[in-house]
Amino acid sequence: MKKLISLLLALVMVLSLGAVAFADDPVTLVYAEVNPADDSTPVGQMAVDFKTKVEELSGGSIQIDLQASGVLGSEAQVLDGILGGSEAVDISRISAFALNAYGCTKATLLSLPYVFVSREHYWNFANSELAEEFLNEPQEVGLPLRGICYGEEGFRHFFFKDPVDSIDDLKGMQIRVSDDPVMNGMVEGLGANPTVVSFTELYSALQTGVVDAAEQPIANYKSNSFQEVAPNLLLDGHTMGAIQLVITDNAWNKLSEEQQGWVMEAAKYASEQNAKNSEDAENAVLEQLKADGINVVEVEDKTPWIEACTDIVSQYTQGDMADYYQQILDMAP
Repeated sequence: MKKLISLLLALVMVLSLGAVAFADDPVTLVYAEVNPADDSTPVGQMAVDFKTKVEELSGGSIQIDLQASGVLGSEAQVLDGILGGSEAVDISRISAFALNAYGCTKATLLSLPYVFVSREHYWNFANSELAEEFLNEPQEVGLPLRGICYGEEGFRHFFFKDPVDSIDDLKGMQIRVSDDPVMNGMVEGLGANPTVVSFTELYSALQTGVVDAAEQPIANYKSNSFQEVAPNLLLDGHTMGAIQLVITDNAWNKLSEEQQGWVMEAAKYASEQNAKNSEDAENAVLEQLKADGINVVEVEDKTPWIEACTDIVSQYTQGDMADYYQQILDMAP
Protein backbone atom coordinates (compact mmCIF):
# COMPACT_ATOMS: atom_id res chain seq x y z
CA MET A 1 0.00 0.00 0.00
CA LYS A 2 2.86 2.39 0.90
CA LYS A 3 4.44 1.70 -2.48
CA LEU A 4 1.15 2.44 -4.24
CA ILE A 5 0.72 5.72 -2.33
CA SER A 6 4.29 6.70 -3.16
CA LEU A 7 3.71 5.97 -6.84
CA LEU A 8 0.51 8.02 -6.83
CA LEU A 9 2.25 10.95 -5.14
CA ALA A 10 5.08 10.78 -7.64
CA LEU A 11 2.58 10.74 -10.52
CA VAL A 12 0.77 13.78 -9.09
CA MET A 13 4.08 15.65 -8.82
CA VAL A 14 5.02 14.83 -12.42
CA LEU A 15 1.62 15.92 -13.69
CA SER A 16 1.79 19.13 -11.63
CA LEU A 17 5.24 19.99 -12.95
CA GLY A 18 4.04 19.29 -16.48
CA ALA A 19 1.04 21.55 -15.98
CA VAL A 20 3.29 24.35 -14.70
CA ALA A 21 5.65 23.94 -17.65
CA PHE A 22 2.71 24.03 -20.06
CA ALA A 23 1.27 27.12 -18.39
CA ASP A 24 4.64 28.83 -18.66
CA ASP A 25 5.00 28.15 -22.38
CA PRO A 26 4.63 31.52 -24.12
CA VAL A 27 2.14 32.04 -26.91
CA THR A 28 3.90 33.46 -29.95
CA LEU A 29 1.81 35.64 -32.28
CA VAL A 30 3.09 36.64 -35.71
CA TYR A 31 2.45 40.31 -36.51
CA ALA A 32 2.54 41.38 -40.19
CA GLU A 33 3.45 44.96 -41.15
CA VAL A 34 4.28 46.24 -44.65
CA ASN A 35 6.35 49.17 -43.38
CA PRO A 36 9.65 49.07 -41.45
CA ALA A 37 9.37 48.28 -37.73
CA ASP A 38 10.85 51.53 -36.46
CA ASP A 39 9.99 55.19 -35.99
CA SER A 40 10.37 56.00 -39.71
CA THR A 41 6.58 55.60 -40.04
CA PRO A 42 3.79 56.02 -37.46
CA VAL A 43 2.55 52.48 -38.11
CA GLY A 44 6.02 50.99 -37.78
CA GLN A 45 6.34 52.67 -34.40
CA MET A 46 2.84 51.51 -33.47
CA ALA A 47 3.89 47.91 -34.13
CA VAL A 48 6.89 48.29 -31.83
CA ASP A 49 4.74 49.94 -29.13
CA PHE A 50 2.20 47.11 -29.28
CA LYS A 51 4.87 44.41 -29.12
CA THR A 52 6.69 46.04 -26.21
CA LYS A 53 3.53 46.64 -24.19
CA VAL A 54 1.89 43.24 -24.61
CA GLU A 55 5.11 41.42 -23.75
CA GLU A 56 5.51 43.65 -20.69
CA LEU A 57 1.91 43.24 -19.50
CA SER A 58 1.94 39.48 -20.01
CA GLY A 59 5.30 38.98 -18.33
CA GLY A 60 6.48 37.28 -21.51
CA SER A 61 3.59 34.80 -21.71
CA ILE A 62 2.73 36.45 -25.05
CA GLN A 63 5.57 36.98 -27.51
CA ILE A 64 5.12 39.04 -30.67
CA ASP A 65 7.08 37.88 -33.72
CA LEU A 66 7.12 41.17 -35.65
CA GLN A 67 7.53 40.55 -39.38
CA ALA A 68 7.88 43.98 -40.98
CA SER A 69 8.80 45.58 -44.33
CA GLY A 70 6.26 43.45 -46.18
CA VAL A 71 8.19 40.18 -45.85
CA LEU A 72 4.89 38.30 -45.43
CA GLY A 73 3.28 40.08 -48.38
CA SER A 74 1.02 43.04 -49.01
CA GLU A 75 -2.04 43.79 -46.89
CA ALA A 76 -4.25 42.12 -49.50
CA GLN A 77 -2.03 39.04 -49.62
CA VAL A 78 -2.02 38.78 -45.82
CA LEU A 79 -5.80 39.12 -45.65
CA ASP A 80 -6.32 36.63 -48.48
CA GLY A 81 -4.13 34.17 -46.59
CA ILE A 82 -6.04 34.61 -43.36
CA LEU A 83 -9.40 34.21 -45.08
CA GLY A 84 -8.07 31.20 -46.95
CA GLY A 85 -7.33 29.44 -43.68
CA SER A 86 -3.61 30.14 -43.39
CA GLU A 87 -2.26 30.37 -39.84
CA ALA A 88 0.99 32.08 -40.91
CA VAL A 89 -0.21 35.45 -39.56
CA ASP A 90 -1.97 36.11 -36.27
CA ILE A 91 -2.09 39.92 -36.12
CA SER A 92 -1.86 42.42 -38.93
CA ARG A 93 -1.88 46.18 -39.25
CA ILE A 94 -4.13 46.98 -42.18
CA SER A 95 -5.57 50.04 -43.85
CA ALA A 96 -9.23 50.37 -42.91
CA PHE A 97 -10.25 50.31 -46.58
CA ALA A 98 -8.56 46.90 -47.04
CA LEU A 99 -11.67 45.32 -45.55
CA ASN A 100 -14.01 46.93 -48.08
CA ALA A 101 -13.53 44.07 -50.53
CA TYR A 102 -14.47 41.50 -47.88
CA GLY A 103 -17.95 42.76 -47.04
CA CYS A 104 -17.14 45.36 -44.38
CA THR A 105 -19.28 48.17 -45.75
CA LYS A 106 -18.97 50.41 -42.68
CA ALA A 107 -15.19 50.50 -43.13
CA THR A 108 -15.80 52.00 -46.59
CA LEU A 109 -16.89 55.27 -45.00
CA LEU A 110 -13.43 55.80 -43.48
CA SER A 111 -11.80 55.81 -46.89
CA LEU A 112 -14.21 58.20 -48.59
CA PRO A 113 -12.42 61.30 -49.88
CA TYR A 114 -12.43 64.35 -47.60
CA VAL A 115 -14.62 62.74 -44.91
CA PHE A 116 -12.24 63.90 -42.14
CA VAL A 117 -11.40 67.58 -41.97
CA SER A 118 -8.57 67.25 -39.44
CA ARG A 119 -6.66 64.80 -37.25
CA GLU A 120 -8.77 65.85 -34.28
CA HIS A 121 -11.87 64.94 -36.27
CA TYR A 122 -10.47 61.48 -37.00
CA TRP A 123 -9.52 60.79 -33.39
CA ASN A 124 -12.95 61.94 -32.23
CA PHE A 125 -14.25 59.06 -34.33
CA ALA A 126 -11.50 56.55 -33.41
CA ASN A 127 -12.21 57.00 -29.67
CA SER A 128 -15.98 56.83 -30.00
CA GLU A 129 -18.54 54.07 -29.43
CA LEU A 130 -19.18 54.15 -33.17
CA ALA A 131 -15.56 53.12 -33.78
CA GLU A 132 -16.06 50.07 -31.56
CA GLU A 133 -19.02 49.08 -33.71
CA PHE A 134 -16.90 49.46 -36.85
CA LEU A 135 -14.08 47.36 -35.35
CA ASN A 136 -16.56 44.55 -34.69
CA GLU A 137 -17.87 44.53 -38.26
CA PRO A 138 -15.61 41.65 -39.44
CA GLN A 139 -17.23 39.43 -36.79
CA GLU A 140 -20.69 40.57 -37.87
CA VAL A 141 -20.08 39.56 -41.50
CA GLY A 142 -18.49 36.23 -40.58
CA LEU A 143 -14.81 36.93 -41.19
CA PRO A 144 -12.34 34.96 -39.02
CA LEU A 145 -10.78 38.07 -37.50
CA ARG A 146 -11.65 41.04 -35.31
CA GLY A 147 -10.48 44.62 -35.00
CA ILE A 148 -8.77 45.56 -31.74
CA CYS A 149 -7.93 49.26 -32.19
CA TYR A 150 -7.62 52.14 -34.64
CA GLY A 151 -4.62 54.25 -35.54
CA GLU A 152 -3.54 56.49 -38.39
CA GLU A 153 -0.73 57.12 -40.83
CA GLY A 154 -1.58 60.74 -41.43
CA PHE A 155 -3.49 62.18 -44.36
CA ARG A 156 -2.76 60.67 -47.75
CA HIS A 157 -1.46 62.90 -50.55
CA PHE A 158 -0.61 62.54 -54.23
CA PHE A 159 2.96 62.47 -55.53
CA PHE A 160 4.08 62.73 -59.16
CA LYS A 161 6.97 62.15 -61.47
CA ASP A 162 6.46 65.60 -63.02
CA PRO A 163 5.44 68.89 -61.35
CA VAL A 164 1.72 69.41 -60.73
CA ASP A 165 0.08 72.64 -59.61
CA SER A 166 -3.67 72.08 -59.76
CA ILE A 167 -6.45 69.53 -60.15
CA ASP A 168 -6.50 70.20 -63.88
CA ASP A 169 -3.00 68.72 -64.23
CA LEU A 170 -4.31 65.29 -63.21
CA LYS A 171 -6.44 64.84 -66.32
CA GLY A 172 -5.40 61.75 -68.28
CA MET A 173 -2.69 60.70 -65.83
CA GLN A 174 -2.11 57.09 -64.86
CA ILE A 175 -2.36 57.06 -61.07
CA ARG A 176 -1.55 53.98 -59.02
CA VAL A 177 -4.30 52.69 -56.76
CA SER A 178 -4.79 49.61 -54.64
CA ASP A 179 -7.55 47.29 -55.81
CA ASP A 180 -10.22 49.34 -54.05
CA PRO A 181 -13.42 50.66 -55.66
CA VAL A 182 -13.50 53.85 -53.56
CA MET A 183 -9.96 54.81 -54.55
CA ASN A 184 -10.72 53.96 -58.18
CA GLY A 185 -13.82 56.14 -58.12
CA MET A 186 -11.98 59.03 -56.50
CA VAL A 187 -9.18 58.99 -59.09
CA GLU A 188 -11.70 58.81 -61.93
CA GLY A 189 -13.62 61.73 -60.41
CA LEU A 190 -10.41 63.76 -60.44
CA GLY A 191 -10.10 63.11 -64.18
CA ALA A 192 -7.24 60.58 -64.02
CA ASN A 193 -6.99 56.88 -64.87
CA PRO A 194 -6.70 54.50 -61.89
CA THR A 195 -4.08 51.79 -62.39
CA VAL A 196 -3.87 48.88 -59.95
CA VAL A 197 -0.26 48.16 -58.94
CA SER A 198 0.95 46.16 -55.95
CA PHE A 199 2.55 48.31 -53.26
CA THR A 200 5.73 46.22 -53.47
CA GLU A 201 5.96 47.02 -57.20
CA LEU A 202 5.12 50.71 -56.94
CA TYR A 203 8.68 52.05 -56.90
CA SER A 204 9.56 50.29 -60.15
CA ALA A 205 6.20 51.24 -61.71
CA LEU A 206 7.00 54.92 -61.09
CA GLN A 207 10.59 54.49 -62.19
CA THR A 208 9.65 52.88 -65.51
CA GLY A 209 6.67 55.12 -66.23
CA VAL A 210 3.97 52.47 -65.83
CA VAL A 211 2.24 55.07 -63.67
CA ASP A 212 2.67 58.85 -63.47
CA ALA A 213 1.69 59.22 -59.85
CA ALA A 214 0.49 57.53 -56.68
CA GLU A 215 -0.69 58.48 -53.21
CA GLN A 216 0.48 57.65 -49.70
CA PRO A 217 0.85 59.27 -46.31
CA ILE A 218 3.94 61.49 -46.10
CA ALA A 219 5.95 59.17 -43.84
CA ASN A 220 5.35 56.18 -46.12
CA TYR A 221 6.32 58.29 -49.13
CA LYS A 222 9.73 58.96 -47.62
CA SER A 223 10.37 55.64 -45.88
CA ASN A 224 9.82 53.78 -49.16
CA SER A 225 12.05 56.25 -51.08
CA PHE A 226 9.31 57.21 -53.52
CA GLN A 227 10.73 60.75 -53.59
CA GLU A 228 13.63 59.34 -55.63
CA VAL A 229 11.34 58.55 -58.56
CA ALA A 230 8.42 60.94 -57.93
CA PRO A 231 9.85 64.13 -56.37
CA ASN A 232 6.68 66.22 -56.58
CA LEU A 233 4.37 66.09 -53.56
CA LEU A 234 0.90 67.66 -53.68
CA LEU A 235 -0.66 68.10 -50.23
CA ASP A 236 -4.36 67.67 -50.88
CA GLY A 237 -5.11 65.39 -47.88
CA HIS A 238 -7.81 63.50 -49.75
CA THR A 239 -8.08 60.64 -47.26
CA MET A 240 -7.03 60.06 -43.69
CA GLY A 241 -4.76 57.02 -43.53
CA ALA A 242 -7.07 55.21 -41.13
CA ILE A 243 -5.61 51.89 -39.99
CA GLN A 244 -6.56 49.19 -37.57
CA LEU A 245 -4.99 46.19 -35.91
CA VAL A 246 -6.79 42.92 -36.52
CA ILE A 247 -6.27 39.58 -34.81
CA THR A 248 -7.43 36.26 -36.22
CA ASP A 249 -10.02 34.16 -34.43
CA ASN A 250 -7.50 31.33 -34.35
CA ALA A 251 -4.99 33.49 -32.46
CA TRP A 252 -7.66 35.01 -30.19
CA ASN A 253 -8.87 31.58 -29.16
CA LYS A 254 -5.32 30.52 -28.21
CA LEU A 255 -5.35 33.13 -25.48
CA SER A 256 -6.77 32.91 -22.01
CA GLU A 257 -9.27 35.56 -20.95
CA GLU A 258 -6.50 37.30 -19.02
CA GLN A 259 -4.20 37.26 -22.06
CA GLN A 260 -6.97 38.64 -24.24
CA GLY A 261 -7.25 41.50 -21.76
CA TRP A 262 -3.52 42.21 -22.07
CA VAL A 263 -3.78 42.25 -25.86
CA MET A 264 -6.61 44.77 -25.71
CA GLU A 265 -4.77 46.92 -23.17
CA ALA A 266 -1.63 46.89 -25.34
CA ALA A 267 -3.69 47.80 -28.39
CA LYS A 268 -5.21 50.75 -26.52
CA TYR A 269 -1.73 51.89 -25.46
CA ALA A 270 -0.35 51.60 -29.01
CA SER A 271 -3.31 53.56 -30.35
CA GLU A 272 -2.83 56.33 -27.77
CA GLN A 273 0.89 56.56 -28.59
CA ASN A 274 0.06 56.72 -32.28
CA ALA A 275 -2.34 59.61 -31.69
CA LYS A 276 0.26 61.40 -29.59
CA ASN A 277 3.22 60.99 -31.95
CA SER A 278 2.03 60.76 -35.54
CA GLU A 279 1.57 64.47 -36.27
CA ASP A 280 4.98 65.50 -34.92
CA ALA A 281 6.65 62.63 -36.77
CA GLU A 282 4.90 63.58 -40.01
CA ASN A 283 5.85 67.25 -39.69
CA ALA A 284 9.49 66.29 -39.15
CA VAL A 285 9.45 64.15 -42.29
CA LEU A 286 7.85 66.93 -44.33
CA GLU A 287 10.48 69.44 -43.25
CA GLN A 288 13.22 66.98 -44.18
CA LEU A 289 11.67 66.43 -47.62
CA LYS A 290 11.57 70.17 -48.21
CA ALA A 291 15.19 70.49 -47.08
CA ASP A 292 16.11 67.73 -49.53
CA GLY A 293 14.65 69.75 -52.39
CA ILE A 294 11.38 67.89 -52.92
CA ASN A 295 8.81 70.06 -54.70
CA VAL A 296 5.99 70.39 -52.15
CA VAL A 297 2.78 72.11 -53.24
CA GLU A 298 0.02 72.99 -50.75
CA VAL A 299 -3.59 72.81 -51.97
CA GLU A 300 -5.01 76.04 -50.58
CA ASP A 301 -8.58 75.57 -51.81
CA LYS A 302 -9.93 72.01 -51.67
CA THR A 303 -13.38 72.97 -52.96
CA PRO A 304 -12.87 71.76 -56.56
CA TRP A 305 -11.31 68.53 -55.27
CA ILE A 306 -14.25 67.86 -52.96
CA GLU A 307 -16.75 68.66 -55.70
CA ALA A 308 -14.99 66.29 -58.11
CA CYS A 309 -15.53 63.44 -55.65
CA THR A 310 -19.24 64.03 -55.07
CA ASP A 311 -20.35 61.03 -57.12
CA ILE A 312 -18.18 58.46 -55.36
CA VAL A 313 -19.15 59.80 -51.93
CA SER A 314 -22.84 59.71 -52.85
CA GLN A 315 -22.50 56.14 -54.13
CA TYR A 316 -21.31 54.86 -50.76
CA THR A 317 -23.53 56.90 -48.46
CA GLN A 318 -26.93 55.53 -49.39
CA GLY A 319 -29.45 53.79 -47.13
CA ASP A 320 -28.12 52.77 -43.72
CA MET A 321 -24.70 54.16 -44.59
CA ALA A 322 -26.12 57.68 -44.78
CA ASP A 323 -26.74 57.73 -41.04
CA TYR A 324 -23.29 56.38 -40.19
CA TYR A 325 -21.71 58.91 -42.56
CA GLN A 326 -23.57 61.77 -40.94
CA GLN A 327 -22.54 60.60 -37.48
CA ILE A 328 -18.91 60.76 -38.58
CA LEU A 329 -19.34 64.21 -40.11
CA ASP A 330 -20.95 65.42 -36.89
CA MET A 331 -17.81 64.51 -34.95
CA ALA A 332 -15.87 67.33 -36.62
CA PRO A 333 -14.59 69.83 -34.03
